[in-house]
Amino acid sequence: MKTILFALALTGFTFSASAQQYKKASLQAAGLTCAMCSNATQKALKTLSFVDKIDTDLNATTFILHFKPGANVNIDQIRQKVEGAGFSVGKLVMTADFNNVKVENDAHIPFAGQTLHFVNVKPQTLSGQKDVTVIDRDFLPSKSFKKYSALTKMNCINTGFMEACCSQEKKGAGNRVYHVTI
Repeated sequence: MKTILFALALTGFTFSASAQQYKKASLQAAGLTCAMCSNATQKALKTLSFVDKIDTDLNATTFILHFKPGANVNIDQIRQKVEGAGFSVGKLVMTADFNNVKVENDAHIPFAGQTLHFVNVKPQTLSGQKDVTVIDRDFLPSKSFKKYSALTKMNCINTGFMEACCSQEKKGAGNRVYHVTI
C-alpha cells in the first residue's frame, strides 16, 4: 500500500512539474523619463500576487518579471499596474513553458487556463520554453497593433473577447482572448 501511495505521489509531482505555464515576462514600459518613473512602475508591479521577483534594465526601460511557480498569471493585471503608475506598455513578451502544443495561424489555443490567438505564425508544435509577444491593443504601439490586426479575419483582435468571433459552441461571456505572435 505504501508503495502505491508513493507511486501516486510521485506521479502527481510529475504532472505538476510539466504543467504549462508562464515563467517570466519582459515588459518594456513607455513614457518613463527618469529613475523615479521606473521606481513607481516597479513598485506597482511588485504588488502583483503572481510576481516572485523583478529585474530591471533602466537603460532599456525594461522590467523582467519572474513568476511564482504554478501561479495563475493575469496578463491584463500587468498592463493595469503599469497604467496605474501613469505609463503604458510598449511591449510585453511572455516566456511560456509549452508541452507539445500545436499552433497555427489565426487559431485559438487553450494555454495555462487562458486562450491564446496566434497571429502571423507558421503551423508548428511548441515544446519547452518559448517567447510569445502579446499583440493586443494597449500592449504595443498603435501602429504595430494596426499591422497585426490586419493579419487576422477574426474580430476578437478588436475586442479581446471570444464571443466577438467564434461560433455559438465556443462562445462564453467574458472569455478573454490574448493575441500573440512568435
